[in-house]
Amino acid sequence: MELMGMTITLLVIVFVLFLAERKFPASVDRFEENVIAILMAAITLISFAQVVGRYGFNSGWQGALEATRILFAWLILFGMAYGVKTGIHLGVDAIIRMFPRRLFKAAALFGAFATFVYAMLLLYSGWLAWFGADVSTNWRQSGAIGYWTFMFDRGTGLDELRYPLWMQETFGLQDRVQRWVAYLMLPIGLALLAFRALQAMVQIAQGKRELIVAGHEAEDLVAENRNAVRD
Repeated sequence: MELMGMTITLLVIVFVLFLAERKFPASVDRFEENVIAILMAAITLISFAQVVGRYGFNSGWQGALEATRILFAWLILFGMAYGVKTGIHLGVDAIIRMFPRRLFKAAALFGAFATFVYAMLLLYSGWLAWFGADVSTNWRQSGAIGYWTFMFDRGTGLDELRYPLWMQETFGLQDRVQRWVAYLMLPIGLALLAFRALQAMVQIAQGKRELIVAGHEAEDLVAENRNAVRD
């Protein structure tokens, strides 16, 4: 049941993002940038406070390392979809740029499609049963959705990260933060990656972008700032 619930939730998130981006593209851009900035700021502040506490006062937060590790994973999982959207992922395009125009476009479409398949494979691999794979006996073969559902069902806590005492007393929470809370970004990030890859395929097919990656951004930066020194 939780597996279906998470799948529906991800579809709703992607659909709402699609509608919001069509109506308020600038607001969606700011939201994504703010999420990334907040995650980076949180990692920096926690790390800085931990260094000051440990070397200045011989103390510190026991869950700091685990918290920064989780936040960094959230940054990667959320940022990879944003990178596809903005075309800032690095890539090598030296060979395919020698292709004829139609073949180049076919290669670009294949790259976007491969990214989509990769995201869907990690998100939910149950569809591999269509090709004869046995996915009925192992929850791990259900991908990120199955893994998150497995953690949600068991409620296993993290190693070091704990809820504040007032939250435990007010809401009746367990001592340690559940792993499903920390791993929530795993299915969300992969769903966003699949959506952005599919979106890139449409844009490439329509001629609105060339590639899903930025293969020659250094050349573009040089061209844009050619006269910066002179000015």
